[in-house]
Amino acid sequence: MTLSPSSFAAIAALTRRETAMLYEPGKEYLVEARLLPLARAAGCEDVDAYVALVLRDRVHQQAAMDALTINETSWFRDNAPYQAFTEVMLPAMLQARAHTRQLTIWSAACSSGQEAYSLAMLLDQHLPAGWSARIVATDISTSMLERVRTGRYSMVEMNRGLPATLLVKHFTRVGSEWEISADLRSMVETRHLNLAGPFPALPTFDIVFLRNVLIYFDLDTKRDILRRVRSVTSPDGYLLLGSTETTLDMETHWIREPAGRVQLHRPIAGPTSASATAVARAPQTALTGA
Repeated sequence: MTLSPSSFAAIAALTRRETAMLYEPGKEYLVEARLLPLARAAGCEDVDAYVALVLRDRVHQQAAMDALTINETSWFRDNAPYQAFTEVMLPAMLQARAHTRQLTIWSAACSSGQEAYSLAMLLDQHLPAGWSARIVATDISTSMLERVRTGRYSMVEMNRGLPATLLVKHFTRVGSEWEISADLRSMVETRHLNLAGPFPALPTFDIVFLRNVLIYFDLDTKRDILRRVRSVTSPDGYLLLGSTETTLDMETHWIREPAGRVQLHRPIAGPTSASATAVARAPQTALTGA
C-alpha cells in the first residue's frame, strides 16, 4: 500500500488542525505505517481509502489522531531528569511546601503512563511520612489515557528501563501483563488535554514534566504552550523539558538552572506569575478521569 500525495496532505492538515503536530513532507512512510493497521481493521482496500473515511467520519478521525500521536516512552527515560527530580527538585519542594505537606506534579503528554508511574515510584521512596502527592497525567490520546488508568504493561514494555527490584515491589502478574499497585495508581489522575488548545481548569503545579513533545510543534505553538504552562506553574516551581528542548530564544517567561546533565526551568516573576499565585490561593479543581 502507498499513500498518495493528496491523502498525505489531507491527513497532515487534519492532524495539524486537531493537534498542532507537524507531519512535513518526508514523513509519508510514518503516516502510512501508523494508519495501515486501522485501514485493515476498517476493511478499507488501501490507506488512501481510509484517509477518505477519516475525513468524513468523526469516530475514525479520533482513532487516526490517536494513532498519529507520538507515543514513544519508557521507564525512567534518560535517567538524568529523574536524578534531578530526586536530588534537586524534590528536596527544594519539600522545604518550600513544609506547611502543606502536599505536592502536585504534572506529567504532560504522558503517553501510556511510564513517566507518571516512574515519578510515583520515586515519590514512594523519597516522600516523607505524612506527605501526599498528586500526579496529573494528561494526553491528547484517549486510548493512552485508558492505559494509564488500567496501569497494565506487556513484558516488552516492562523490560524498557524498569529495574527488577521495582518490578517485584510494585507490580503483579495478571495474565500476560504486569499491573502496577493500587497505591501507585491512586496517586495518578488522568485528564484528556490537547497542549495546543485552551487548557481546562487545572491546579497549580509544583513540578511540570513536559518532555519530548515540543519538538513536534512549530515555533509559535511552542511559545504559546510555554506561556500557558507558566500560568499553571507555581512561582517557585519547576519545569523540565526533553534533552533536545529548551526555552532559549522562544520566550522570556522562564530562567534556566543547571542540574547535573539537565536544565531546569523556573518561572520569572511577572504578571503571569502573579496570576499563578492567585490560582494557587484559590481552591484547586478536582480532576477526574477522561
